[in-house]
Amino acid sequence: MPQFSRNGANFAYLDEGEGDPILLIHGFASNKNVNWVYPGWVDLLVKDGRRVIAIDNRGHGESHKYHAPEDYGAPIMADDALALLDHLKIEKADFMGYSMGTRISAFCALKQPERIRSLVFGGMGYGVITGVGNPEPIVEALLADRISDVSDRTGRAFRAFAEQTGSDRVALAACMKSTRKPILAEEIATITAPTLIAVGTKDEVAGDPHALAALMPKASVLDIPNRDHMVAVGDKVFKQGVLEFLEQFL
Repeated sequence: MPQFSRNGANFAYLDEGEGDPILLIHGFASNKNVNWVYPGWVDLLVKDGRRVIAIDNRGHGESHKYHAPEDYGAPIMADDALALLDHLKIEKADFMGYSMGTRISAFCALKQPERIRSLVFGGMGYGVITGVGNPEPIVEALLADRISDVSDRTGRAFRAFAEQTGSDRVALAACMKSTRKPILAEEIATITAPTLIAVGTKDEVAGDPHALAALMPKASVLDIPNRDHMVAVGDKVFKQGVLEFLEQFL
C-alpha cells in the first residue's frame, strides 16, 4: 500500500483507476478499507471512470498512530488530506467524506476552496455545526480493560467496532479527546462547491441534513431510507445517488 510522509510521519493511501480524481475520507475508528473498499465504493467509482484516492486518517488504519489529543482534530486531518493531493500533484478533486470524514472534508473546503470541485457529505447533517454529543463515554469504552466492562451503549458499539477493525484504541481515544473546533453556520454558508448531503433516515448521530443544506448555496439532500449511521455507508441508494450527483461534472 503506498504511503507518503508529512512532518516525519507516514500516511497510507490507495490510488486506483484513471479519470477525474475523487478523494475519499473515512469516519472515526474506520479506515480506507472498511469504509470504502469492502462496501464496494472503490470498485464502483473506478468502473465509473474515476481516479479513486482514499487516505487512512492519522491514528487509523496503516497511518501513523499519535497518542496525544493535541495531534488530532479535523483541521489537522484536513491538512493531511490536502497534503496527499499535493503529494499526488492533484490541483482539484471531488471530495467524499463519511461522518468524521465529512467534518474533515468541510475543513478542506474552508481552507482551500479552490481545490474542491464538489463535495459529498455522508453520514453528517447539521451535526457538522452542533457536534455529535459527549465524547467521554466513547473514550472510556476505548480505554476499558475489557468490552464487558463497558455499559454505555454508544461506547460499547465503538469499542466493538475498534476491536473488529484491529485498531489502536489508545490512538482512537486520543483522537476522540482532541479539541473539537466548531464550524460556524456562517462559515458553512461560504462553501460554494456543489454538495450532496447523504444521511440515513434512521441516523440518530448525523443531525438534520435538510437544515444543513438550507445554509449552503449549492447543496441538495439524499435521504437514505431506513438506514442508521453505522450501515448507511454501503447502501445502494447512497451509491446510486452519488453516481448521479457526480455525473454532472463529467
